[in-house]
Amino acid sequence: MVCYKCGYNDKKEEERQGKRLCQICLHFSPESEEKFIQYVEEKIDWTVLDTYRKYGQEIGQKLKKGMDEKAKSGRIMTRAPLGYEIILGELKQNADASRVHSLFKTFLDKEYSLNSLSKHYGLSVNGLKKVLTNRTYLGEVKFAGKLNKGNHEPLISPEIFYAVQRKLKEKLTKKSIEKKD
Repeated sequence: MVCYKCGYNDKKEEERQGKRLCQICLHFSPESEEKFIQYVEEKIDWTVLDTYRKYGQEIGQKLKKGMDEKAKSGRIMTRAPLGYEIILGELKQNADASRVHSLFKTFLDKEYSLNSLSKHYGLSVNGLKKVLTNRTYLGEVKFAGKLNKGNHEPLISPEIFYAVQRKLKEKLTKKSIEKKD
């Protein structure tokens, strides 16, 4: 398809307000409908924007590089998970830390269903699974599929964390087998 604004033939075009735009034009397009219409009517030759495409300077590349460096230094990229808070850019345990520890121990020691355990702790089942599999509790930071040693204090010991992973995997495997039958 061809970009409505610049005329570039791009396989990754997306539609916005009924107009097909290439990735470059889409990135710079304004949010408001009125400004968007003015923006797309100001035609531009795709060759003017070609330097961005030719040299592979993707929008957001510098931001991602900075975030990757931040993760490598052990700092978290997202909001703080349950049991932590961000204070002066650092991840610190808060009052919910004991709740998270209790959740891991209860899951490991008792035979509750995921549904009943999630209700007991005021979480959705998916929220419960996210807490139980979150490697931040081990003192790690994950960004862009890579794990880095975090500079925060772990909340859960590796022994407990990995025992929970095994039990969770067994529960989910058993549940999927029961659904097939």
